[in-house]
Amino acid sequence: MLKKDRFRFLIDYFTTHFPTAETELHFSNPYELLVAVILSAQCTDKRINQISPALFARFPEPESLAAASVEEVFSYIRSVSYPNNKAKHLVGMARLLMSEFGGEIPATVAELQRLPGVGRKTANVIVSVVYNQPAMAVDTHVFRVSHRLGLVPRTATTPLAVEKSLMAHIPTALVPRFHHWLILHGRYVCIARSPKCAECALKPVCKYYEKECIMNDV
Repeated sequence: MLKKDRFRFLIDYFTTHFPTAETELHFSNPYELLVAVILSAQCTDKRINQISPALFARFPEPESLAAASVEEVFSYIRSVSYPNNKAKHLVGMARLLMSEFGGEIPATVAELQRLPGVGRKTANVIVSVVYNQPAMAVDTHVFRVSHRLGLVPRTATTPLAVEKSLMAHIPTALVPRFHHWLILHGRYVCIARSPKCAECALKPVCKYYEKECIMNDV
């Protein structure tokens, strides 16, 4: 099967069954989303949604977070992964946001990456969700699912390589949703260990299923 046919199959399936796929992080404005995405690195959205209400109530805008101590922020996020580093990142992010951007969330990947705790993946999430730009954030789910389905070559061994390969085949208008489609599929069906191949609707175009299940008669 040609790669373009795999993409066409996925787009037809997802647009039909999940037309409004979106992030599962809870937020009410761009600032809250930025904080939540920074916190979500190597942590579950479920955990972030559990601790974020109290955090946002105490620090409802960049100004209050910028004035906070790292120790106080840590006390609100102690149950997430790497809380010490993330507390430092959040305070540093808020202070730079206030000093360089007037408290407004930047609209470009380059500007966002100037903020502490914001890498390319986080920046892509923000410009995609907040500003509806065609940016493909590659997290562990997107990386895994893309390779298993055969959407990217085996030589795409870095998140950036996967991002570029995916972007070459996805219609611009669908990029923001495609990112969430792959994340949600990886989170609930194509999980890291023991993927649920038997119930997966993408079996007809999946290289992993063809190799690991059909050829091994699973």
